[in-house]
Amino acid sequence: MFKCLAFILFINFGFSQSAHTAPNGDRICGKWMATEGNLMVQVYKDKDEFRAKIVWFKDDPSKPMEEWSDKHNPDPALRSRKILGLNVLNGLKYNNRSDTWEDGTIYDAQHGKQWDAAGYIDKDGLLKVKGYWHFKIFGKTMVFKRV
Repeated sequence: MFKCLAFILFINFGFSQSAHTAPNGDRICGKWMATEGNLMVQVYKDKDEFRAKIVWFKDDPSKPMEEWSDKHNPDPALRSRKILGLNVLNGLKYNNRSDTWEDGTIYDAQHGKQWDAAGYIDKDGLLKVKGYWHFKIFGKTMVFKRV
């Protein structure tokens, strides 16, 4: 009888906790500014994956950011799409075991290249996103601070 009661309490506590707190993976959601101060992205959840779109960037001040297009895209049909609002991070899935976001892709609009991507939030609250080619040791990490 005691085991049955303990199981029921465990189930009830588990459901009430999950109903009141967001999943751990959702803490990546929000606005993040690159530590260089030249790019801000909005990370959001779409079904079971995480994406990020450009919401602000600083480049040549003689041209408003609303006018910049994806001119380096290898697909000519996509070269006229705007950089502002462009999804640059797609398909990230949260891995509870490693407390990381894995198996995504990141698009580099400056060069028209797409890379594999993974990320994590470090102990200081910085988001570190790595774009890489097949192996994480061959890549570049961008660092973001929550806005």
